[in-house]
Amino acid sequence: MIRVLVVDDQELVRAGFTALLEATDDLDVVGEAADGATAIHMVEQTRPDVVLMDIRMPRLDGIAATRRLMRLSEAPHVLILTTFDTDDNVFDALEAGAVGFLVKDTPPTQLLDAIRSAVAGGAVISPATTRRLVDRIVASRTPTPLPSGPALDRLTERERDVLQLIARGRSNREIAALLHISELTTKTHVSRVLGKLELTSRVQAAVYAYETGLVRPGEVPPTA
Repeated sequence: MIRVLVVDDQELVRAGFTALLEATDDLDVVGEAADGATAIHMVEQTRPDVVLMDIRMPRLDGIAATRRLMRLSEAPHVLILTTFDTDDNVFDALEAGAVGFLVKDTPPTQLLDAIRSAVAGGAVISPATTRRLVDRIVASRTPTPLPSGPALDRLTERERDVLQLIARGRSNREIAALLHISELTTKTHVSRVLGKLELTSRVQAAVYAYETGLVRPGEVPPTA
C-alpha cells in the first residue's frame, strides 16, 4: 500500500485528490494539509511514501516545505502540484528535491500512475508534458549551470547520451531501445548520471541538461 499525503491550500482540491486516491486498492491517503508547515508536521507523524505538494500556500510554501522534507532521514517522494501556465517557480521546487510534477488537471489515471511511478523511481508523468514544462522553465531562466552540479565532463559519452534522452522525456524502455542496450543497463546509467551530477530526480537532470547547454530545443537526440 502506497501512503500519500495531500497538501494544498484549497479544500476542494484536497477533497478531489483524496476521493480519487481512496477509490484505489493500492493507495492510502494518510492525511491532508493546507500549508507547508502543517505538511512537515504530518510527514513526521504519518511517514507517507509520496507527498502531493502545492507550491503557493500560506505560512510555508511548497518549495520551502520540500527543501525541509529532503533533510529528513527518510524523506518522502514529493510530487509538485502546478497550474502549469502560472507557476514560474516550479524549477525551484524541483531543485529543492521534488521528484517531479503534476498538472492539477492531469487525467485521473495518469495521476495515479505518476504516484506509483514516483515510488518505483521512474518518470512521474508523460514525456510530452515533461518536455513542455522543461522548455517553459528553461526559456524563462538565464542558461547557467546548477550551482551544486559537478562538471559534465564527469560523465562518460554513453551517460551523456542517456542524459540527453532523459531531457527529452524518454522513459527507460525508450532509452534502451534508442541506444540498443538493456533496460537494466539503462537504469544503471540513469543512476550513475544522477549520482555524478548530485541530482535527485530525472526532472532535475532534464533541466540540468538544458541549462548547461547539453540539450537545446529542436536538437535531434542520439539514436545509436
